[in-house]
Amino acid sequence: MKIGKKIKTLRLKNELTQEELGSRTDLSKGFISQLERDMNSPSIETLFSLLEVLGTTPKEFFTDTEEAKLVFKEEDHTVHIDREAGYEIDWLVPTSNKKEMEPVYLTLSETGTFKTFEPSTSETFVYVLKGRVQLDIGSRSYIADAGDSIYYSADHEHTLLNPSAERAEMIIVATKSYL
Repeated sequence: MKIGKKIKTLRLKNELTQEELGSRTDLSKGFISQLERDMNSPSIETLFSLLEVLGTTPKEFFTDTEEAKLVFKEEDHTVHIDREAGYEIDWLVPTSNKKEMEPVYLTLSETGTFKTFEPSTSETFVYVLKGRVQLDIGSRSYIADAGDSIYYSADHEHTLLNPSAERAEMIIVATKSYL
């Protein structure tokens, strides 16, 4: 097992520099650098201190995790249909609610409306595949047609709806909200 590589991966995931990790564990930047390149080995006490700062336990650190799934088939998707509101949402990645981004395929029936979202720190990207989409955000409305993209910060109440008499389809990718 390459301890250094795993330490570096955890450090980057926690958005820490080598210097920041070193100062939080009373180690030098040089020691952290050598450790990450497997040029030295930490004592058990030092390793446990590093793991605590990096937000993991020795058990989690030394447990070999299976390779993350990268390809999701149609049968992996989760679909929810709300006929009353006039939308169908297809979660393209089953575990996306635990990740930084949440990609979905949204279909709005004629004059269908997707739910209203409260303000958040999320950012959202919409690519319109078919039809017309209206974004109501705050007190403003925006229209996007097939082939158009929408990108917005979700810092105001917002709703996606279909203002037309034909079905609208789109891909939406929203980032995780940190409120």
